[in-house]
Amino acid sequence: MDRIKKKLGFGFMRLPMNGDAIDTDQVCQMVDTFIENGFNYFDTAHGYHSGMSEEAIKTCLTSRYPRDSYVLTDKLTDPYFDKEEDIRPFFEKQLRICGVDYFDFYLMHAQGAGNYDKFRRCRAYETAFELKKEGKIRHVGLSFHDKAEVLERILNDYPEIEVVQIQFNYLDYEDPAVQSRKVYEVCRRYGKSVLIMEPVKGGNLASLPDDAAGPLKALGGSQASYAIRFAAGFDGVISVLSGMSNMTQLSDNISYMKDFKPLSDKETEAVSRVCAIMKGKHIIQCTACRYCTDGCPVHISIPDLFSCMNIREIYHNWNANFYYDEVYTINNGKASECIKCGKCEKVCPQHLPIRQLLEDVAREFEQVGQ
Repeated sequence: MDRIKKKLGFGFMRLPMNGDAIDTDQVCQMVDTFIENGFNYFDTAHGYHSGMSEEAIKTCLTSRYPRDSYVLTDKLTDPYFDKEEDIRPFFEKQLRICGVDYFDFYLMHAQGAGNYDKFRRCRAYETAFELKKEGKIRHVGLSFHDKAEVLERILNDYPEIEVVQIQFNYLDYEDPAVQSRKVYEVCRRYGKSVLIMEPVKGGNLASLPDDAAGPLKALGGSQASYAIRFAAGFDGVISVLSGMSNMTQLSDNISYMKDFKPLSDKETEAVSRVCAIMKGKHIIQCTACRYCTDGCPVHISIPDLFSCMNIREIYHNWNANFYYDEVYTINNGKASECIKCGKCEKVCPQHLPIRQLLEDVAREFEQVGQ
């Protein structure tokens, strides 16, 4: 773990696109700039960008740089195995796609009460520990999306776990659904190193409404800077992931994380004021991870419809109607077409009541039920 040079990690989950393909030319430039500035931590998973993220890792990173110049994390995600015998071949496939012969970190992906029993039944953790003994994994861990008590159960069952990746940002810190603070405290109580995901909450903390952004304006930095520095300032945090989508975001992140300094008392107070304002708004706390859309049988673009709802709530903007009717539902399902199967709610890291929220969206944009 001491190979991680700086606390900013490059997440390959929201990469720049060129049509339906990843813009690998731009990603190569971003990787070069990232490494030139002394950063070396990269994160991917097989399902990111519909399977293209790992390929981009090989194209833009591993085929262009020596293996000891970067730290790479990949993950085992439950749709890709049904039994113990599936795991090792899938892992070897990930190594081939990424173009490496070992992963620095290998995480059991999106762990929670809904899928942990499957990982136990299929001996996923045991398989990862065996692969570590063989030198194909340096550190075994998990990424986590559930209540603190569930994490405590996992860490009791598998004390060999070395690292936990958690959702952690200033808006979720005391949120009872996400429990960022409580989950972090379990990690530290069990002596585990911490990786941070969603530090800007899917971009929400980098594009605040005007009134919420007010306390930060006088400080001079970008909105994202206070969110990422907030997360990076906690003990035991070894990297904070940012899903950077363009060179502008990358350059901004580098500017304050190259020589990282924790938030000052004045900055911490401003962040607290932002929290108070945001929590007074009736917005849907969606991070646009898009886990919900992969299995939707009627192809509802759920995060985009929630974004329309939030724009309507915050800005009272007529554009929300245009995007709802002419962009997000023109080739996908409308909110009213939800069949209430519940697949989306089972995989939602934010534990949102998606079916009910889609009813709210339908009433707002389709006048359903009015």
